[in-house]
Amino acid sequence: MPSADLHFAPAHELAARIRRRELSPVELMEETLRRVESVNPELNAFVSLFPPEQLLAEARRAADALARGEDLGPLAGLPLGVKDLEDAAGLPTTHGSLLFKDVVAERDTVQVERLKRAGAIVIGKTNTPEFGYTAFTTNRVYGTTRNPWNLACTPGGSSGGSSAALAGGLVALATASDGGGSVRIPAAFTGLVGLKPSNGRIPWGPEAELRLSGLVVSGPLTRCVRDAALWLDVTVGPDERDPYSLPHPGFSYVDVIERPPPRLRIAYNPTLGYASVAREVRREVETALQGLASCGHLVDLVEDPLPDVALSWMQLMCAEDYGIMGKRLEAHRDLLDPGYLPGMDLGSQISAVNLGEIQEVRTAIVAYLGGLFGRFDLLATPTVASPPFAAEGPLPTTVDGAPLTSSGGGIAFTYPFNFSAHPAISLRAGFTDDRLPVGLQLVTRRLREDLLLQVARQYEQVRPWADRWPRL
Repeated sequence: MPSADLHFAPAHELAARIRRRELSPVELMEETLRRVESVNPELNAFVSLFPPEQLLAEARRAADALARGEDLGPLAGLPLGVKDLEDAAGLPTTHGSLLFKDVVAERDTVQVERLKRAGAIVIGKTNTPEFGYTAFTTNRVYGTTRNPWNLACTPGGSSGGSSAALAGGLVALATASDGGGSVRIPAAFTGLVGLKPSNGRIPWGPEAELRLSGLVVSGPLTRCVRDAALWLDVTVGPDERDPYSLPHPGFSYVDVIERPPPRLRIAYNPTLGYASVAREVRREVETALQGLASCGHLVDLVEDPLPDVALSWMQLMCAEDYGIMGKRLEAHRDLLDPGYLPGMDLGSQISAVNLGEIQEVRTAIVAYLGGLFGRFDLLATPTVASPPFAAEGPLPTTVDGAPLTSSGGGIAFTYPFNFSAHPAISLRAGFTDDRLPVGLQLVTRRLREDLLLQVARQYEQVRPWADRWPRL
């Protein structure tokens, strides 16, 4: 298999070639290390790596085991990047913060543990903004990560290192997480598939403190829909270390996506009633929806306003983060990014009464979406209001020359569904006039990741994109 084909092949295809003995884990690891060495200096997607000799030795062990006929799992021999908000034993977990720059993880998260059990080989950590707090990826430990489609632009955040690594052809597997769009925004900005599952679908942690809000979840960020389904097959199911983890769904997502969904009713809301959206983003999203309509689905324009939950979502995120990290942070404010500090200050001021008010707002959006999904099967929106912006930030304050109309700004389409706990997926809708990717977001009822993946697979077949990747 030519090296150029290895760079952008989907994970499931690479795994199948390894199982058929057409590709050696050693050959794949050697090419991965060459690619990282040549391209990562431009992208800054990976920020720490295991030594090459260690990785090659692990690849040789996998190759020897496969030669003996051992079943190492569906991801056998595939290199894996791990987002630097997530533990991978033996690698730093800095959270993109000077406060943790010398911390080395002693254990894996449940997700990393399961990916390794399925045969993946962790090679290193991918970059993230400090504590994942923003939609572009830069920090004072490792610097700025850049978009493979245009190095002047951001690959999104907070899973920007992972999205740059995938879209840049460094690895076919990288972890991601989403508390307000951190899987879906990078997916939109780099032309990937990004799924935010229901809370508990993939067990979270373990961390030093349990999170109570359910806002932050792990989810697949991949080059194609089948890889996202395979990711879920490997990672879902309960774990005693996460009391909110869900039972196994009882089926294979890879099997489910090959069955086309029934004719669906899709509500298309281009602004959610309060958000701005760039003209070229809306154009590409509406073209993408024509692809879904060509499959027989009914797409209706619905412009009812959702409750704008930006302030309540932000307050809850900040209160939870401050509750977990406040004692450690207060003594080291000088080590924190100035852009992160206002959120900590906000979190410190949230009272029990405020939390009750936040939950009232949360109840309202859950009730609204309950009514919407009584009439429709899916909600469709843009994933992000604007095209990718400058790699170093800041977040845009205007769209098409006009001020953004939502307090949630350019990410107004993603955080509502963390707040409501509904699963949502971002798919490549098309490209801007400057050849930058645009994302289409689909949202559905809780626990129906299978339906999202079925529709996504159908869409991928009528609007294929697997042969279009940036050339660095």
